[in-house]
Amino acid sequence: MATHHFHLKADWPGGRNNVGSITAGNLKTEISIPPEMDGPGIGTNPDEMLLGAASTCYIITLAAMIERAQLPLEQMDLESIGVVDVTSGVFTYQKIIHRPTVILKSGASTDELTKAKQLVEQAEKSCMISRAIKGNVELELQAEVYSEQ
Repeated sequence: MATHHFHLKADWPGGRNNVGSITAGNLKTEISIPPEMDGPGIGTNPDEMLLGAASTCYIITLAAMIERAQLPLEQMDLESIGVVDVTSGVFTYQKIIHRPTVILKSGASTDELTKAKQLVEQAEKSCMISRAIKGNVELELQAEVYSEQ
């Protein structure tokens, strides 16, 4: 069994509304509480980072699956939305909605289009981050898959 270790260093100068920083490999950014939660909104925050982790894992997984299936990909993009519930002062990451758009090249067959639609669904279940948050954060998929005219 192979294991991979990822390391992150965080520096935080003090109280709740300060600005800290994190470094993890190529990721180097300031961090703070977002303005929606009465923070300074400098750099990124845990909510954006969880959304970013789930989104990048999903699209990279989908890209790898499409490549392995040798589908004629023209273009692919993703919009993701994170929904945080605040009830009685308790913040809960409730849901992540992924909205991928996958466009196959003109002339793609019906079978290729069907396979692309299957992979869009399968990638969500295969992504390491999706599996890690399963049961804690609802995942919703709103996909558009079609071929270029």
